[in-house]
Amino acid sequence: MAASPHSPNSTFRRLRGQRSPAEFAALVRRSAKEIGETVSCDARYIGRVESGEIRCPNYAYERVFLHMFPGRTLADLGFPPREAVRGRAAHRDPLSSPTRHRPSPKESDVLRRAFMAGGSATVAAATLSLTLLGDTRRVIPARAGESEAAAVEDAVRQIRLLDDRHGADALYRRAAEPLRTAYALLDAGAARQSTEDRLHAGAGELAVSVGWLAHDSGRFDDARSHYAEALATARVSGDPGLEAHAFSNMAFLARDCGRSRESVRAAQAGRRAARSLGSPRLLSLLALREAGGWAGLADRKACEEALARAHTEFSRGEGDSDPEWMSFFGEAELESLEARCWAALGEYARAARHARRAADLQDPHFARNVALYTAELAGDLARAGAPDEAAWAGGRVLDLLAEVQSTRIRSMLSGTARALVPHQRSPRVGAFLTRHAAV
Repeated sequence: MAASPHSPNSTFRRLRGQRSPAEFAALVRRSAKEIGETVSCDARYIGRVESGEIRCPNYAYERVFLHMFPGRTLADLGFPPREAVRGRAAHRDPLSSPTRHRPSPKESDVLRRAFMAGGSATVAAATLSLTLLGDTRRVIPARAGESEAAAVEDAVRQIRLLDDRHGADALYRRAAEPLRTAYALLDAGAARQSTEDRLHAGAGELAVSVGWLAHDSGRFDDARSHYAEALATARVSGDPGLEAHAFSNMAFLARDCGRSRESVRAAQAGRRAARSLGSPRLLSLLALREAGGWAGLADRKACEEALARAHTEFSRGEGDSDPEWMSFFGEAELESLEARCWAALGEYARAARHARRAADLQDPHFARNVALYTAELAGDLARAGAPDEAAWAGGRVLDLLAEVQSTRIRSMLSGTARALVPHQRSPRVGAFLTRHAAV
């Protein structure tokens, strides 16, 4: 029987069995990959489902759950009908403005399918604001409710999904509009403190996500502004997880801008914020951010110490306290970040070994990361004295750029092309340079 409003979903809890929430979340992510979906599922999400806070999953989760439990319906999993959830939300939310646009179930279904189908990034981005936060020309409600908080959280997940598949360039301009709406909702306030807390966390995470889109598309000043906005939101709301996330991205940005000392300090500040969260994976990522800063300062000893901490924390495995946004951080990303450290220290052959492992380990479904890691490999090989191999890897990146739009990756590939010019008499290198110039 479906769970009643605001009651625990005991059916879903029984289906989890003896697995911990984190173990079950990992199973959900693996199942998603089997059908070409991407969901940022973590222990917190499973807890929200089981508590009844999530009364009906979004369409991506619905497809994954039905794949995991063949022959069952959403009702069999303890969820009420989607139409009933929407109908009561629209009817019973007296705090929402009557003029606020709420897409019909059919309209929302079409828009969300357009998102998840993968299509071109431009088409998907064009529906972003409509799908997630409504038409921002409409009136913001006098007080934000649970549906608005959920829309902000969903916006974060959808942006991450589209970035994984297509890169940042086509998304950034469109993603800025939901961000403005999120902060307008935050400014309006909420009737409940729990909703207010969700809005703060959601708006801050959205600011980080939009900042990343700016970062990856080469708009460093915009990225810095968005990250600072997220950090301010974290401190106003007393959210150490959001603070650690903002500092992690600020450290990454500072490294890319050549401000290595700032990168180290931001990573260390993130580590201080993260100490109370109990997430070894988060501490591992922050140690890698710090290692990158030390490498930029040519401090090999400090870099190696930070890398050792990163590996130690990573070896402790995933946990219930790992933030949802860290779903990208697996062994492939660990290898990639270490590769960048060795490249910054001038050890390009060693960097190439790590970059190759990163590219080999990455799930091919995440086209952007495959392109990124392969571009890193091409650059490291070119500087390590392996021009033919570098040209092969560069050609693979050109293939991937047909579906991935990332200024950062294109810039890396241009650097590789310049490094290969002295070897242009090699047939393979010459063919790559000609193709790169045409693109």
